[in-house]
Amino acid sequence: MNTTSQEQPVWYADLGSGQYRNPILYADYSDPDVIRVGEDFYMTASSFVSSPGLPILHSKDLVNWTILTHAVDRLPDSFNGKVRHGDGVWAPSLRYHDGKYWIYVGFPDEGVYMTNAENPAGPWSPLHLVKEAKGIIDTCPLWDEDGQAYLVHAFAKSRCGIKSRLQVCRMSPDGRSLLDDGVMIFDGTEHHPTVEGPKFYKRNGYYYIFAPAGGVSVGWQLVLRSRSVFGPYEEKVVLHQGDSIVNGPHQGGYVELESGESWFLHFQDREAYGRIVHLQPMGWENDWPVMGIDTNGDGIGEPVLTHKKPDVGRTYPPAVPETSDEFEKAELGLQWQWQGNREPGWHSLTENPGQLRLFARALPEGSTTFYDAPNVLCQKLPAPELTASTALTLTPGSGETLAGLTVFGHDYRYAALRSTGQRTELVFVAGTGNKESSSEAVAAVVALDAAVRVYLRVKIVLEAVCTFEYSLDGAEYETIGEPFDAVPGGWVGAKLGLFCLGGDGGHADFPWFRVESV
Repeated sequence: MNTTSQEQPVWYADLGSGQYRNPILYADYSDPDVIRVGEDFYMTASSFVSSPGLPILHSKDLVNWTILTHAVDRLPDSFNGKVRHGDGVWAPSLRYHDGKYWIYVGFPDEGVYMTNAENPAGPWSPLHLVKEAKGIIDTCPLWDEDGQAYLVHAFAKSRCGIKSRLQVCRMSPDGRSLLDDGVMIFDGTEHHPTVEGPKFYKRNGYYYIFAPAGGVSVGWQLVLRSRSVFGPYEEKVVLHQGDSIVNGPHQGGYVELESGESWFLHFQDREAYGRIVHLQPMGWENDWPVMGIDTNGDGIGEPVLTHKKPDVGRTYPPAVPETSDEFEKAELGLQWQWQGNREPGWHSLTENPGQLRLFARALPEGSTTFYDAPNVLCQKLPAPELTASTALTLTPGSGETLAGLTVFGHDYRYAALRSTGQRTELVFVAGTGNKESSSEAVAAVVALDAAVRVYLRVKIVLEAVCTFEYSLDGAEYETIGEPFDAVPGGWVGAKLGLFCLGGDGGHADFPWFRVESV
C-alpha cells in the first residue's frame, strides 16, 4: 500500500526529511537477502512452513518496501496436513544472473531447492531439487567470470550433527545440480560459533563470504575473504552490538548503488516481533567492508538508528507492506500466509462478495489443539504497538464450529465464536505448543444469541503485551480474558491470524481486517 493522508502506517522508516530510521521493516522478514537490478531493489526472506512462501519485496530506495509476490505458492507435498513448525524454507539467497532471478534455499530435512524467474513478479518456476540431503541449509550461489559456478552452505546440527562450519561445492553452470560433495572452507567452532547464513560475493578479485556468527540474539557479522574460491579465507568481524541498543546485528546481504554507495541489510531478533530488518551504511577500506558507525572506537561498526537515505538519484514516496484488508479484491492481500501448506478450499472471496469466507476444517488427524491447524490465515506483526480488529458472523456446520481472531506463537491466545448449533458463545482460549506436545484451556466464556455478529480486536503494546476485546455493536468494547505476553513460534515472531475450525458445512464471514495505531 502506498501511504496517503487518510491511511497512515503503524510503522514507517522514511522520516520525510531525507533521513530514515531503523528498523526499515518492523516485521518478521527473517534472514533477508537483497539485490539491485538497475534502479530496483528486491528482497526475499525465510518463510519456513507458511504458504505462499518466499516473499519477494520491492523497493526503489532500500527504505520503502512493498510486497511484490511470493516465489512459492505451495511447499512440496510432504508438508501437507499437520503444520511442521520451524521446518521448510530456511535462509534463502536471491541473485540475478544470465537475465534471470534465482533463489536457492535449503530445506533442513529435504535438501537444496532452486527456483528462478525472468520477471521478479513471476511466474517463478516450480521448486527444483538441486541436491537431496539432510542438514544442508543457508545456501547461496556464485557464478564466476570464467563460467564456473559454486554454492556455499551451512549445516543444521539437529539434522546432520555438524554445526558452525561452512562448505563450498562446485555447481553446474545451469544451477540445477551440485558436482561434488564440497570442501569445508571455514570452521567457526572456537571463535565464531553458530556461523551460518553465508552470502557469496566476488569483488576486486576477492571472494567474499558474509556470514553471521554467535547466535541470532547476541551475535555479530563476520566477513571472510580469499583470492581462491576454496580458500584459505581471512576473517574479520565488521558489525556488532557494541554500545548500541541493537542486539545481534547480522545475517543479511549487501548491495552496491550506481552512485557508488554500498549498503548492508540485516535482521535483529526482537523475540515476539520476530527478526526485523535494519539497513546499515557500508563502505570499503583495504578491500574489507566497513558497516554501520564505529561509535566506541573498537574498530568494529555498530548499527545506526537514523541515517541519511541511500543516494539513488531521486526521492520516492513513502511505502510500506500491506496490513489491513477490506476483502474487496479477487485475491487476498499479499501480507497473508497460511500456517501450513495451503489448500484451495479453505477460503473464498466470491461466495459472499466483499467478505472473506473461511470454511470450517477439522484439525489434522491426531491433533487435539489449535496449535497444529494449517488453515489459520496469518500475517506478521508490523509494528511494536498496534490495534488489529475484525468482525465475523458464524454459520455452524456439523458438530462444533469455531471462528475468530488469534495472536499465535508457541504460546497463543484466541477469541472466537463457538457454536454447536444449539448454543453460541464467545470463548477466550489460552494455549501452548511445540513439536512434541500442545495443550489449551478455555479461560473465559460469554453467552451470545445465535447468528450474532461479533467485533473482535487485540491491542498490542510494548513489549508485545496483548489485550483482547469484543463488542456486539462495534462501538463499545469489553475486555475478554487476561492480557498476555506474546512469544515467538517456530523460528518466527508472533502472528495475527483469522481462522474457522470444525465440522463439515460450517463457515465464517469476515467483512474486513484492520491494523491501526493503538
